[in-house]
Amino acid sequence: MGRSPRLHASPTTAVAPAAQPGGRFRGDLTTGEWWWSPELYALYGVPAGSAPPTVGLLLSCVHPDDRAGLRNALDTAGSAGTAFAREHRVPQREGGQRTAVLVCEPEVDATGTVVALSGLVVDLTDGRVAAPVDDHVRSLENEVEQLRSAMASRAAIEQAKGILMLLMGCGDQVAFDLLAHISSHTHRKVREVAVAIIDSASGHGSLPDDVREILHDACPPGRTAG
Repeated sequence: MGRSPRLHASPTTAVAPAAQPGGRFRGDLTTGEWWWSPELYALYGVPAGSAPPTVGLLLSCVHPDDRAGLRNALDTAGSAGTAFAREHRVPQREGGQRTAVLVCEPEVDATGTVVALSGLVVDLTDGRVAAPVDDHVRSLENEVEQLRSAMASRAAIEQAKGILMLLMGCGDQVAFDLLAHISSHTHRKVREVAVAIIDSASGHGSLPDDVREILHDACPPGRTAG
C-alpha cells in the first residue's frame, strides 16, 4: 500500500458509534485517497467526518492481534491484485468486541496494474452470539465466500483482458468478447480461460492447445499468441 492516503469524504453528519451490519470502502492507489461509507464509520465506532479514512485509521480500529494479518492482506492485494476475505475483531469503547469480515477486491487497469482497492466490511457478531451454527450465520459465511470467489474471478478476467488488449491491439469490449468466444468453444469457464492466459503471459504455464489455436487465428499478422 505504501502511502498515507487522504480522503475526499462525502459530507455527512456525525454518526453515533453504534454497530452497523456492514459498510463499503474504496481506496484509489494512484492518488492515495480513500472513501468510507457512513455505515463503515459507524461499524468501527468512528464519528463520520471526524477523521479521514486511511489504512492507518482502519488498523487502529482493529484488535491489535489482528492488525498484522489484515495489513499484510491489504498490502498483497495492492501489489499482487489478490482478492481476499479477512475476519477480524473490533474492540468496543464500552467493552467487549465485535467480529467482522473485510472483503477486498483489487481493481486493475488494462496493463494488469492494481489501481484501487474496494469492497465491504460485514459485521457477523449478532448472528454468532445468537446461534453460532445457525442457518443465518452459515448464510452470511457462504455469502462472503461467494463474494471472495466472484472477486477473484473478476480480477483474473480483468487482467486477462488487459493482456489480450496488448496482444491484439484491441479495445476492452473486444477483449472480453474474445474471452467469451474462447470459453464457449473450448467448454471452459471464462475464469479458467483467463487464468490460462495469465499463466502463459507470466511464464508460469502454457496455453492449452485449443485455446492457443483460437488465439492464433485471432491474432493480427506479426503477433504471436504465446
